Amino acid sequence: MKGKLLFLMRLRGILQKETLQILRDPSSIALAIVMPMVLLFLFGYGVTLDADHIPTALVDDDGSSVARELIARFDLSPNFELLPTRTMAEAEELIRNRTAHAIIRLQSDFSAQMLSGQEAPVQLIVNGIDANRARLIQGYVRTALGNWSSMRLARGETAGLPAVMVSPRVWFNESTESRNFIIPGLITLIMTLIGILLTALVVAREWERGTMEALLVTPLRRIEILIGKIFPYYILGMLGMGMSVLVAILVFQVPFRGSVPALLLFSSLFMLASLGFGLLLSAAIRIQFVAAQVSIVAGFLPAFFLSGLIFDLESTPLPIQVISHIVPARYFVDISHTLFMAGDVWPVLVPGGLVLAAMAIIFLRLAYGNITKRLEK
Repeated sequence: MKGKLLFLMRLRGILQKETLQILRDPSSIALAIVMPMVLLFLFGYGVTLDADHIPTALVDDDGSSVARELIARFDLSPNFELLPTRTMAEAEELIRNRTAHAIIRLQSDFSAQMLSGQEAPVQLIVNGIDANRARLIQGYVRTALGNWSSMRLARGETAGLPAVMVSPRVWFNESTESRNFIIPGLITLIMTLIGILLTALVVAREWERGTMEALLVTPLRRIEILIGKIFPYYILGMLGMGMSVLVAILVFQVPFRGSVPALLLFSSLFMLASLGFGLLLSAAIRIQFVAAQVSIVAGFLPAFFLSGLIFDLESTPLPIQVISHIVPARYFVDISHTLFMAGDVWPVLVPGGLVLAAMAIIFLRLAYGNITKRLEK
């Protein structure tokens, strides 16, 4: 009983010490709360997989009412910004000097072929330097042509429709906005960086200031130091996570279809894994600058490239796919996307949560061992 009481007294003491240090050091609060907001707004508004108002050269060699109706369909689309040209040579010059990214050409016999029931192709020339943007333009053009053909068919007019029509239904992201996909993933990347930096930099700062040595002469045990270093920054990191989720829902209008308890559970596991990894780094690094560099290289960059947010992991070589399985962000990206857009789909959430729990235990156990060596050698 006396031992438990002493344990609680020592634990309360180090928790009070860490809390006061956080309150007196605004950089920790800025790192956990202000920095996520800045990064979320910066990436949320600056990074998108959509392409709007694409400068597109238009060559209308037909000039008929049918051709003008089709051109109006492209003009009304938010995806295109039409640049009318008189000749193909002029349109090609716009592509060469990067003024336009694509050319849409209606040949002189376009309306005659369509009204006679024959195929009336629309020529599309795309600048393929950016392959992803080129694929987007091709998809937007097909969508605009399909909508125009459907409207003509509904009015009983001739339309060059294929024999088979696709009736698409989009699940989970009905508006097909890339923001709904990017923002939850960005929260994962941001909190990966914040979680690692919170413990890595703060403990390294203590080594630089000499306050860590003061802990060596106290009766604190290694488990108490571990809890004292993790718990305050866990609370701080979860506050940053909560504010990021609120900004995603209220400012960026990202739908959230999951439950708050599930979000808290899996966010906690991910945060503990990140804090444990940062504490593990800080056990070996005593210089803030080096700790920051190593945190970015060993923590943030793998999360950025191997989480599946920016690059499709299934399209990468097998060794890269295998390596990605040791990156915690890979699992939380899937979890956050599921919670935001699909809801509490437990067959998806539970496996990722179990992996995050295992990683949190491993990182904290390794940090515990390294702290033991530092304090008792």
